[in-house]
Amino acid sequence: MSKFTILLGGDLIRTPLLDRQVEGSRVIAADAGIGHARTLGLTPELWVGDFDSVPADLPDDLAAVPRQVFPAEKDKTDGELAIAAALERGATRLLLAGAFGGKRTDHAFLHLALSIRLAEAGIEVLLTSGAQEGIPLLPGKAGFDYADGTLFSILGFSDLFGLTVSGAKWPLNHVEVAFGSSLTISNEVKGRLEIALGSGRALLLAHPFPLPES
Repeated sequence: MSKFTILLGGDLIRTPLLDRQVEGSRVIAADAGIGHARTLGLTPELWVGDFDSVPADLPDDLAAVPRQVFPAEKDKTDGELAIAAALERGATRLLLAGAFGGKRTDHAFLHLALSIRLAEAGIEVLLTSGAQEGIPLLPGKAGFDYADGTLFSILGFSDLFGLTVSGAKWPLNHVEVAFGSSLTISNEVKGRLEIALGSGRALLLAHPFPLPES
């Protein structure tokens, strides 16, 4: 399998877990995401975008990263272009770092929705800000090794049918969840979290690390 880390322009904090997740991966930066390369101590093999959000005072090694330049008026975001570049290079696993928060809510939403489409195409995807991470949920059963007390939510991108959640403070047993329902928001891990989905599109959003104090 070929693993790529895509550096996006959202929020990111460095954690020991994130260091382990990016280890051994190839790296592509999307425009302002190059700033996270400095945070994580990485040097991307490619820098993609229209370069309208380049951080100031980049160190020489990052400023010299090979660039793939696109016009500002284009049909895809810089993040989607970076993901496309990784897929062209044979990516089968993607870690989208900096996928949440930031100044562009529309871009953050796109990353969530795009991750589900990629998962449906057989690409393994993890979205992360360091403090929280997202994993697409497709029909079937999956288990997750989070510590007891970890806060998590299941975000539905459609009506969900046959949803079962075990290893949680508030388990569910083969329920239907209407699109837009808050039923699956703010649960807690209690044991080994397992989620089964009969049909629908969803994303698991977990907080393996507490959010930093403001």
